[in-house]
Amino acid sequence: MKKLIAVLLIIISANYSFAQAPTWRDDPMHSKLTFTVTHLGISSIFGLFQKFDAVIISSKPDFSDAVFELTVDVGSITTELKLRDDHLIGTDFFNVAKYPVMTFKSTSIVNTTGMKDRYRITGDLTIHGVTRTVTMDLWFRGTAVDVDSKKTKAGFQLTGRINRADFGVGPTDPFDVSTDVEIKADGEFVK
Repeated sequence: MKKLIAVLLIIISANYSFAQAPTWRDDPMHSKLTFTVTHLGISSIFGLFQKFDAVIISSKPDFSDAVFELTVDVGSITTELKLRDDHLIGTDFFNVAKYPVMTFKSTSIVNTTGMKDRYRITGDLTIHGVTRTVTMDLWFRGTAVDVDSKKTKAGFQLTGRINRADFGVGPTDPFDVSTDVEIKADGEFVK
């Protein structure tokens, strides 16, 4: 019985200390979420999402215990060509009328390289109403005090690849538009 009480106190204490962990929010002026696909197997098409919210909760200065949460307004997609953007938000691809947001919530962060600032981050990604577990590379680029705002900021870069067909997004003929999508996100977060 004493062991059970001790274990419960440890769990409650850990949850309380994590609940007290600092929250970091993305700075939209210094954050970008981009993607790249291949068209006809011969050229790269770049795009980005202009509206998203990202939050990090972490109690450690190296962010090794961080939990990342991301919500993206899918309708904010741009490839700098309106005709293509309208096609992407339509029923052939994202079907924004039915699935207006995509989300990501991390479930683990692991340092696998031995370098103190490099991690593998795993989490649940939901696109087009489908949730899959994905793993990507995360580079913690450090912290700095912003000269103008005097606030501490943390910088991150996330890179990885997903298969859009796994989420039911777009036609599955990879010759027209590749099913592999390269993801790159750069962000500054404010405590």
